[in-house]
Amino acid sequence: MAKKASSLAALGGLVYSTDSGRHCPDCGQPVAACVCGQSQVPAGDGIARVRRESKGRGGKTVTTVSGVPLAEAELKELASALKRRCGTGGALKDGIIEIQGEHVELLLEELARRGFKAKKSGG
Repeated sequence: MAKKASSLAALGGLVYSTDSGRHCPDCGQPVAACVCGQSQVPAGDGIARVRRESKGRGGKTVTTVSGVPLAEAELKELASALKRRCGTGGALKDGIIEIQGEHVELLLEELARRGFKAKKSGG
């Protein structure tokens, strides 16, 4: 029996504990002390790149904003504000803000007004 317990400990994960309640499956910390859900700023050069895309979208034009140095929650708020500013719909997918329609210049101005370093990307 001792051999089995030591082999489980060698795997490096907590098997069962009643000391601190539920544990996060990603970091192994108690749910109250979990650091996975906290805001983590994605690594990058800090420049927001704005570009117009239409490939793979059935001919519809979409303006994308990528590389914004914000955590997920703040990025969601920024996406909402940009959609309101453009008066259109959009989405936030994998850290890239998608705004329906061609709004490159308007988004560049709005991002600069909010203090982000933004530049036009693509043709």
